[in-house]
Amino acid sequence: MKKTNKALPLVLASALAATPFVAVPHHAQAASSVTVEAEDDGEGNDSEYTIEFTTDEDLKSGNTIYIKFDSKFTVSKNIDEDDIYTKDFEIKSVSVSGKIIEIKIDEKIKADKDIKIVIEKGITNPDDKGNYDVSVKTTGDSSFDYDTVTIKKSGSSSSSSSKGDYSVTLGSKASGDTTSIKLGEISLKKSVKLETNETITVIFPSSSMLPSKIDSDDVKVNGTEAKSVSVKGDEVTIKVPSGANKDSYINLEFTKSAGIENPKTGDYTIKVKYDGSTYESKKFEVTKSGSGSSSTSTDAFTVSLSDPSAGARSSYTFDADFGNKKLMADEDLILEFPSADMVPGILTNSDFTLNGKTPKRASASGNKVYITAPSGFSSSSEVKVVVSFSAFISNPKTAGTYTLKASIDGKTLESKSFTIGGSSVNPAPTNPTNPTNPTNPTTPNPNVVNNSTATIGLTSNALGKPTGVNIAIKGLGVGLMKQRDFVELVFPAGYKVPAYIAPANVSVNGVGANYVAVRGQNVLVYPAQDIPAATAANITITAAANIVNPSVKNAYSISVFTSEEKGLLFARAVGVGMPSPAQPAVQPTTPATQPAVAVPANAALFKVNTANFTLQGKTYPLQVAPYIAGGNTTMVPAQFFKEALYLTTQWNAKDVAIISGNKVIKFTVGSNKAKIGNQEIALPTPVVLNNGMPMIPVRFVTDNLGYKVGWDAKTSSVFVYK
Repeated sequence: MKKTNKALPLVLASALAATPFVAVPHHAQAASSVTVEAEDDGEGNDSEYTIEFTTDEDLKSGNTIYIKFDSKFTVSKNIDEDDIYTKDFEIKSVSVSGKIIEIKIDEKIKADKDIKIVIEKGITNPDDKGNYDVSVKTTGDSSFDYDTVTIKKSGSSSSSSSKGDYSVTLGSKASGDTTSIKLGEISLKKSVKLETNETITVIFPSSSMLPSKIDSDDVKVNGTEAKSVSVKGDEVTIKVPSGANKDSYINLEFTKSAGIENPKTGDYTIKVKYDGSTYESKKFEVTKSGSGSSSTSTDAFTVSLSDPSAGARSSYTFDADFGNKKLMADEDLILEFPSADMVPGILTNSDFTLNGKTPKRASASGNKVYITAPSGFSSSSEVKVVVSFSAFISNPKTAGTYTLKASIDGKTLESKSFTIGGSSVNPAPTNPTNPTNPTNPTTPNPNVVNNSTATIGLTSNALGKPTGVNIAIKGLGVGLMKQRDFVELVFPAGYKVPAYIAPANVSVNGVGANYVAVRGQNVLVYPAQDIPAATAANITITAAANIVNPSVKNAYSISVFTSEEKGLLFARAVGVGMPSPAQPAVQPTTPATQPAVAVPANAALFKVNTANFTLQGKTYPLQVAPYIAGGNTTMVPAQFFKEALYLTTQWNAKDVAIISGNKVIKFTVGSNKAKIGNQEIALPTPVVLNNGMPMIPVRFVTDNLGYKVGWDAKTSSVFVYK
């Protein structure tokens, strides 16, 4: 098809003059850059036609697009809205006048918009081979713009269509699901073979199914990774890899991580173009969300609450996969809570994280919270959202089941139901004659506690060495509720605080912590038991937690806060490389004993600097021993994931892939970034090659694949299980 811009022939001009168009004032051309493509360009054949053009001026609802075929074509008078397909505008009506199809639009179309219209049936090619014009104009145009289509002798058509030749297999049939896709074997036309670097074009039912980019390693041609992949509109263009060279057939596979999303409910086909021929699949079905025969909808995400009690203040954490929609830098993620009274009027961006990053801003309107991704945010369809306890989001006041909605770029996902139970809000002060008055700072707290004799001690003051920490709080002004409230310890600059501390390495009043969170130099300890107001709290952090002393001799101040009291509880100086400064004398207390930890039977255990792991009582060798990198990141050999966790794991001296179900994590030796699907995520330390074995940050893998990590103090082992 050769694009032409020549003047209209006199005969065509005369025909147009006789056509009963409504007279309109002369305007600049509103349709340009016309291209026309016949699915079947054989003489006398019925064919589907694809017409594309660009609007040069705005079109209004009620305006008309005219598509004129050469007089040698047969244009059915029965063509209607069901025979015309376009995703670019709503069709109000379709009529036929001679060789002209008139399409009335039902919405405004802006200038410079690329329009694609497919006439699926009703057009029959001329009986004689040759070049023929197909023209386009819109309401307001004084002339047509057109393209020339070449009709060939029947039997020599280079672009004939083979329909219903192959099947389409979806990993999930549910509408809106992100899915893997396999196209059954496509037999190429006689004497046609695949050639390296030639292109295969796959045409999907809708551009909304496709992400903006698909990685080549997510597409296979005849079992070999595609050489390159590009996406434009509803088309995916694939370069043939050398591994498929000279094959007389095509098998295509798209992995789930390619990010292709099922369209709305209905029956569809997929077309594949190669060497001028078009091959159309058999129809495949997309079912209603969640009712697919091979899978249920994966849109619904799970919400984790720090406290599920009615009316309680709680943190909210969830991971949502928006398929082919991505959260971009400086764009909003919108959270919709069950009711407006759950959300405070003022929010702070530091109370939220998006994929571990602090957002640019956070604001509220009614029951909706708008969280703006920071500048430089790595665009991602998979978003981990953390609404911290300090955001003062409260649960619904009535027990029951609820859901949370999350939206980006117009796509809304709804969470799985979570249950809110009985109330556990901190009780009112027991002294009704002297209630707390937040508007009067001089009013004393009903539980005033003197922590002037509280202490902080180290088990080791050696420079640059791990140390245990003992904190003796004399009393709390406001009680702490188990699993919800926390004590926050702030270590000064110079201390190395690991990114993760196992709860088994921390105890509160002799009982292992329920949870331990780390925010930079801050350690948040969530007790596993209620601690009433005005009672003592002794916190013990063992040296196995791997908090490392500064390497410079000095006195350093450690501060203590709680989630329920404003301001500093107390701070104490500790000596590193020197005796600690004098602290208030306290009565000796019985040291808290480390509670025994039940190691799950299916857990795999390993020790740092020991080249083996234990599974179900048996010990197996590792090629390289696990070790600590950067003072706080545990590295394990890729071999561990394959042999200890039974994960499909592939590696060489350059790359590593760890596969769990449809989720694939990819690492590159020497890089501090990993890839999950289309998302690139920073690692705490780069992957390195040690004795020919790639060493991987264990927590990154376990956190992303749903494994749990614990610490067995009895054997000084890390254990991993699911």
